[in-house]
Amino acid sequence: MPTIREVTFELLRRHGMTTVFGNPGSNELLFLKDFPEDFDYVLGLHEGAVVAMADGYAQASGQPVFVNLHAAAGTGNGMGVLTNSVYSHSPLVITAGQQVRDTIGQEVMLANVDAASLTRPLTKWSAEPTCPEDVPRTISQAVHMATLPAPGPVYVSVPYDDWEREAPANTAYLAERRVTTTTEPSEAMTAELLAALDGAARPALVLGPDVDAERANGFAVQLAEALGAAVWIAPSPSRCPFPNTHPLFRGVLPANVMSIHEALADHDVVLVAGAPVFRYHHYRPGPFLAEGTRVLHLSEDTGEVARAPFGEAYLAPVGATLRILAERVHRRDVPAEPAREAFARGADRTEAMHPDTVFATIAEIAPRDVVYVNESTSTADAFWRHTQLVEPGSFYSPASGGLGFGLPAAVGVQLAHPERRVVATIGDGSANFGITALWTAARRDVPVVFVILNNGTYGALRRFTRALDTGETPGLDVPDIDFVKIAEGYGVKGERVTGAEELKAALHRAFEGTSPVLIEAVTYFE
Repeated sequence: MPTIREVTFELLRRHGMTTVFGNPGSNELLFLKDFPEDFDYVLGLHEGAVVAMADGYAQASGQPVFVNLHAAAGTGNGMGVLTNSVYSHSPLVITAGQQVRDTIGQEVMLANVDAASLTRPLTKWSAEPTCPEDVPRTISQAVHMATLPAPGPVYVSVPYDDWEREAPANTAYLAERRVTTTTEPSEAMTAELLAALDGAARPALVLGPDVDAERANGFAVQLAEALGAAVWIAPSPSRCPFPNTHPLFRGVLPANVMSIHEALADHDVVLVAGAPVFRYHHYRPGPFLAEGTRVLHLSEDTGEVARAPFGEAYLAPVGATLRILAERVHRRDVPAEPAREAFARGADRTEAMHPDTVFATIAEIAPRDVVYVNESTSTADAFWRHTQLVEPGSFYSPASGGLGFGLPAAVGVQLAHPERRVVATIGDGSANFGITALWTAARRDVPVVFVILNNGTYGALRRFTRALDTGETPGLDVPDIDFVKIAEGYGVKGERVTGAEELKAALHRAFEGTSPVLIEAVTYFE
């Protein structure tokens, strides 16, 4: 009879989950024993980097990903980055090794105490099988739970001696299971949405990450052009669902109540698709909407729909619904919008660039289908001003507030898309949270171009000190970090640049090569 381990690998194989991201400990060794040759184990040096790499890979590939962490300690190390996976709807099947089953409850060394509760409420579902024979079925349930709408991370703790046990004969049925979900919205639902959009005098669209995840960007463009609708991206975007070069693009909505109220005040019907209503961050209270503004909320996430404080919600597949709306909405005769004007750059200083210079230079040099992974929080405005995001799947960023996603996620995105080049634009504060992923990039020769914007401070926090009027507070500066030396220590070639011409030359060299490169771009904070 096959072992629990063998049938689990076959189950993962049937689901196409043959790339495993992990950082193992003693509790995981029996799972890794006789590791199949058709599987690829991507080692990360820290569990936070492991989860972020897997997250990037899952988002870019659109497939569920298996993650292998070490007991409670390793799980805890990965949970900071896991906060992003929740809101990006990343289908991660995270596993961790539990101590020997006979010792559960004694809290021996490396026990995963109350394992099923450890990752809640971050994970969509979590479990520890009640007996060895139930491990394969639990893993099967985890895969389906991770991928069913709305996708998200799940967690399974497995006692490590279970892997060697014989699998029950009935586990063979698991690999043959198939789950089909509804892929088309109802006629009644689409008729309501079409009536609202066709009857709108001044419609607008607010698009979220699920539009890009379902590769419905083209339908969003088609719908916006038919309506002549202004288009915003939902606050704090983790993906880019609409070309930011399009004349109808109005930018990223601010993450506070009153600013969104003001931005949408001139519109009578606003369709929010593939995003929550809304994920606020900064506190600027007021009425949610201006009088006469109606919000229609399209989502396939029951949690988003249930917790929204306003709007008429439609629980339906985002991509399929946008396609039907784009095909059936009455096209209007609206004047063409003027092309987006070029933005002026901020002034560079001696031995330090304005962030505008960095992003504008990257946009000038990078290939047209470049993929950006951005975690430079304080320079978000400069990023959106100067980059050109045209192709689907061209932008990934943290979906929550935890740092450490960007640098390792770029490695995962590049592994999923070897045919495209990935540029990771990372703040110096953020970089330190995921820096160990440079080792994985070097070890596997993953050709990410890492651009570290080094201004020696936590710029986002400095802006908050102004907004909250806290004055100078401790812990805001991180000076004198030499990222070139750090990169070289991990095996990645690096260079430091302080001006536009140096940056251009460094980028040309990076894109001409096929190995990872780190460029430390010296900037300043305004």
